[in-house]
Amino acid sequence: MIALPEHLAPRTRALTDHAPGAGPVVYWMRTAVRAHDNPALDVAATASRTLRRPLLVYHALSERYRFASDRHHRFVLEGARDVAEALAARGIAHVVHLERPGHRGPHLRTLAEAAALLVTEEMPVTPLREWARRLADTVSTPVWAVDTATVVPMRVVGKGVGRAFRYRERIEPVLERWLTPHDDVEPHGSEVPHDLPFEPFDLASDLGEAIASCAIDHSVPPVSWARGGSRAGWARWEAFRDEGLSRYAADRNDPLLDGTSRLSPWLHYGMVSPAAVARDAVAAGGKGGRKYLDELVVWRELAHTWCLYQREHEALAALPSWAQATLQAHASDPRPFAPSLDRLHRGDTGVPLWDLAQRSLLRDGWLHNNVRMTWGKALLEWSPTPQEALRRLIDLNHRYALDGRDPASYGGLLWCLGQFDRPFPEAPVRGTVRGRSVAGHAKRLDLDAWAARIGQRAPQRVAVVGAGLAGAFAGRLLADQGVEVVLFDKGRGAGGRLSARRRGGHRFLHGASRLHVTDPRLERFVEGWVQEGMLRRVDGALVGDPPNRVLKHLLDGLDVRFGHRVSGVARGDAGWSVGDEEGFDTLLVTVPAPQALELLSGEPVTEPLAAVRYAPRWVAMLCRPERPEADGVVVGEVVGADGAWALHATQAWSTEHLEDDAEAVAEALVAAVGCSGTPATAHRWRYATVTEPLSDEALWDSERRLGLGGDAFGGGADGALCSAMALVGRVMGRSA
Repeated sequence: MIALPEHLAPRTRALTDHAPGAGPVVYWMRTAVRAHDNPALDVAATASRTLRRPLLVYHALSERYRFASDRHHRFVLEGARDVAEALAARGIAHVVHLERPGHRGPHLRTLAEAAALLVTEEMPVTPLREWARRLADTVSTPVWAVDTATVVPMRVVGKGVGRAFRYRERIEPVLERWLTPHDDVEPHGSEVPHDLPFEPFDLASDLGEAIASCAIDHSVPPVSWARGGSRAGWARWEAFRDEGLSRYAADRNDPLLDGTSRLSPWLHYGMVSPAAVARDAVAAGGKGGRKYLDELVVWRELAHTWCLYQREHEALAALPSWAQATLQAHASDPRPFAPSLDRLHRGDTGVPLWDLAQRSLLRDGWLHNNVRMTWGKALLEWSPTPQEALRRLIDLNHRYALDGRDPASYGGLLWCLGQFDRPFPEAPVRGTVRGRSVAGHAKRLDLDAWAARIGQRAPQRVAVVGAGLAGAFAGRLLADQGVEVVLFDKGRGAGGRLSARRRGGHRFLHGASRLHVTDPRLERFVEGWVQEGMLRRVDGALVGDPPNRVLKHLLDGLDVRFGHRVSGVARGDAGWSVGDEEGFDTLLVTVPAPQALELLSGEPVTEPLAAVRYAPRWVAMLCRPERPEADGVVVGEVVGADGAWALHATQAWSTEHLEDDAEAVAEALVAAVGCSGTPATAHRWRYATVTEPLSDEALWDSERRLGLGGDAFGGGADGALCSAMALVGRVMGRSA
């Protein structure tokens, strides 16, 4: 019923054979966030004209996509602003749904069921492909997928191409045809349905505030060098085209020369048209233009086409048979160097070039491709198995890189394991997969000069009051982003409610004996801490010996002022002062709510803290050979080993005896477990357990640069850690 022109038909695939309905044509925009030179938009507009139905562009941003973070959210929403303005100029209706508290629900399915036709992009990666397929299987509306990401349509090239030179042979005869520009198609009409099942997100609102409300990973902040949107993307391309393209062939492998366009984030999100970029490269000509065209159309689109036909591109089974065989044959080879996932994420392996490469991903969301190859090859040799190497490649790249989760990403990552390549002389661990020496590559680079270019942003100095779990985690995350952090804590050392105490040659676990961390956003951190040996999983909880070892790890290398009881803070012309120290741009307070209220008296942002409630805990410490048995009424738990026992009183008993003398409490707890006469001491945790936490992840005053976090937000270790991430998102985020 809908005849598409010859430049659109080969790009379009029907996922269902349903007949069109009576509603509007809906374009579900995902990976082609542009209003011009967009084949999916043109297909939807053509259908609108044929069916004489209005067109609606629906753009949604979920909290549940893989590696969802402030970095990706910000870039996408900035792009949505540009596309909304450009579509409005064309008279095309456009709505955005931002998933967040109070704005969740199956709205896409509702829109699709009421549509005449739903059009979206063909993006052959997990899970975007599966989402489109699942939607098509659950609605009675026809669903079409359109290839918007390649110059030469993937299905025109066809399957069975595993090497770049073969791909080049296939596309050269047809490339000129697909470089021909076409006018945008105008729809029959366009309107927002009156019965829209959600309230559209207002793109004119503060994006920083909106992103902060989303349940995503706030520890991965926006980058300073790249704004999302077609305008920023085209500005970047035009500057490179005019100033750098002629030198591209000579300069592209040196990360110190700005020899590449760094256009991949905008290409990944479809904010610029690859065909338009390719036409510019052809027009420029010369060695630079030809080489850029080869990288853009051959190497990039080889990966797209390969992913289309190789659905299991996150498994070793996707590799050529020779690569699978050699990696399996060497899977049990010794790995002399095996850094933990925690060290890898932070870029703290002690290998300078690799750490700088990871820091580029962590702070800038981008990594020079020539360095990425060396970075990825090292992970193969450092990981316990080839399968784990692939998992780490995907995790470390996709989590941080703005161009991650893209077919081109999979092409580059799997190249490190042998994809699109041939066998080389055999070596331990990697077998006949091509090697690439980190040390050798480092000799060719001025590492100090490269380090000075990574993570460039306006300097910040942040004070954190409270070096417990939330404060330490926030400090660590900020420092890893290059922020200057100073932590203040009244304690004598790392611990707080996770602390252990030494007495008479024994160590007593008199703080929290275990952590319960269930939020999936924290799993990568927990996995790294377990690999480091700081924690172990026991009956669904995390146990450390001592529990505060993870705190010491987080605080390692940070400026921590222990034994510093902060009696006053103030905001002046030079920023925040903490006690006698001045000049802090931002103040974060992570102490228990009553202490924060006292410290920040008069600050309006603290008002919700008055609703937080705590339960106390008395703990007695005694030495005896045998383990006492808790009586369940006075003593709820006995923690310890090797003759050093901590008797944790029940919440009810602790509350009743909160103001008792410590000596009397120790005697009562010891007597309750049948150890009368045994010397003991007692410690009172006045704010041991949060019983009525706040539902917010943190509190933030953007004008005064003041943030409040800790386990008062959500309760327990989950609340403390998630509040720290939320604070980092606020400190590192952008407003407006």
